[in-house]
Amino acid sequence: MKRAAAILRLACPLVAVAVASAWPGAVRARAADWLPWRKGETPAAPAEASPATGSPTPSEAASGATTPGATLTPGAPKVAALPGAPSWTRAWGENTLLDPPIANQAKLVDIVREGIRPERILRVQVLLDRAHYSVGEIDAAYGSHTREAVAALQTVHGRKPTGVVDELIWDDLRADTAPILVRYRVTARDLAGPFARVPSDMMRKASLSYLGYESPLEGLGEKFHSSPELLVRLNPGASFHSEGEEIVVPNVIRSRLARPAKIVVDGAKRTVSALDEEGRVVARYPATVGSVHDPLPVGDWEILSRTSYPAFYYNPRLFWDAKPFHHAVRIAPGPNSPVGVVWIELSKEHYAIHGTPEPSMISRTSSHGCIRLTNWDAAELAAAVVPGTPAILRK
Repeated sequence: MKRAAAILRLACPLVAVAVASAWPGAVRARAADWLPWRKGETPAAPAEASPATGSPTPSEAASGATTPGATLTPGAPKVAALPGAPSWTRAWGENTLLDPPIANQAKLVDIVREGIRPERILRVQVLLDRAHYSVGEIDAAYGSHTREAVAALQTVHGRKPTGVVDELIWDDLRADTAPILVRYRVTARDLAGPFARVPSDMMRKASLSYLGYESPLEGLGEKFHSSPELLVRLNPGASFHSEGEEIVVPNVIRSRLARPAKIVVDGAKRTVSALDEEGRVVARYPATVGSVHDPLPVGDWEILSRTSYPAFYYNPRLFWDAKPFHHAVRIAPGPNSPVGVVWIELSKEHYAIHGTPEPSMISRTSSHGCIRLTNWDAAELAAAVVPGTPAILRK
């Protein structure tokens, strides 16, 4: 999630990925905070493997456990809805104020498009995220990911894909009545680290034993599917470094995604979609797919396996843009690994759908042929698919 000036192209084809088998328990638990499973080959985790933090367990997510004040897991901090009326404001950009409680107004049916108040955009983004129509990072800005997710939902319902939120889109999303923003107390695990700057060079990455977050704020951003900037703007004056500190966050508890009949990767639209037996889209994610040098491997493939917290084996001989001084190295697992927190292996040798260390750059940069999702979207998809699930890759 580092906002680097230069975009790092992360390599995928012709590399080996393996499960890290000997992590210290504390590191493993920290990395698993917001995922629906912990380290292992089968992401469908038993109940005892659920994260012991404010993130929901799979069963809680499936039941929609978003009641204000409800404890999400045993011993976890509570989350509470914001009050129904605006109680404070803050500057958003130069001329706009953000009132977080506005996002929780369930009767909001305003038309939403570029230039609209960010609270309304934020509400749409969270509802889309919970409906499995991911906008990537939630940022309260009406960018291409939000516009395309809205258009996709319109298409599913047989309407013209304008990309503008109108009353019909609100009708589509209105069944979800959980609050959009909730209060969350920062936990000791959120602050446990280890936090360290992750270098861009592969040789320097290889010197690290774990590619974790660079700061608690980065980890909280991924936990709540949000840009760090959004959390800062929602919480003026917050440190994000104090245990027990109360912050306002998007309520991104999703229902458990049903097992899809097939996966479709669309190179032109830069999306990954999960379809049911009737061919209906049940989940849609923005994705980074291939490049001029390493195009998407178009064809009919299938899911072979799912690996959580994969190590990454880098071989510079297989990459057109490798540095002359590079040599083959193993890159440790972690959310800031080149392949993120999960590897969904395809029957096309050396290719996969996987996570990313740069969620803000999804669909806005290129890959070496693999399909890259945000870590939270890749984790959700991995928990739903099984070996043998068809994966259709098309231009």
